[in-house]
Amino acid sequence: MSTEVAIKLPLDTVAIQRILPHRYPFLLVDRVTEFSDDGERCVAIKNVTINEPFFVGHFPGHPVMPGVLLLEAMAQASAVHARLRLGQLDREQIVYLIAIDRAKFRKKVEPGDQLVLQSTLLRGRGRIWKFRGQALVNGEVVAEAEYMATLPPPEGEGSLEVAAEGAEAGA
Repeated sequence: MSTEVAIKLPLDTVAIQRILPHRYPFLLVDRVTEFSDDGERCVAIKNVTINEPFFVGHFPGHPVMPGVLLLEAMAQASAVHARLRLGQLDREQIVYLIAIDRAKFRKKVEPGDQLVLQSTLLRGRGRIWKFRGQALVNGEVVAEAEYMATLPPPEGEGSLEVAAEGAEAGA
């Protein structure tokens, strides 16, 4: 694993889109503000606005960010984290979420909130990575989870199913 690539922070949405394939309205990371020297921790920001398309139906007159999108935002921050740790900043790559554990939603997230997405690497070897994510608003944890992800192999070198089997075996 290489963390020797020069990383100039903060990363803005243009830089993030060079790393992740997500695009509006599903890109849920606006900025990456921290990446630890040892590659174990990464912090990103998501500014939550009333213009988010999910607020139209969740819930009319009482907008609340869906919990599943809080998980997705944390997972996207961790996908950037993995790519930064590997030093792979030259191209987009899909990172697949393959397991979620210990998910908790502690407070609602509303328009005007700024999510601070903290990603901590618990284990990263080969294609299977495990992270602990926390989403905070004003310093308070609003959501947290542990989750696993896989970086798919290059064309012709195996499959996602093999990586998922490794996750089930506790890789």
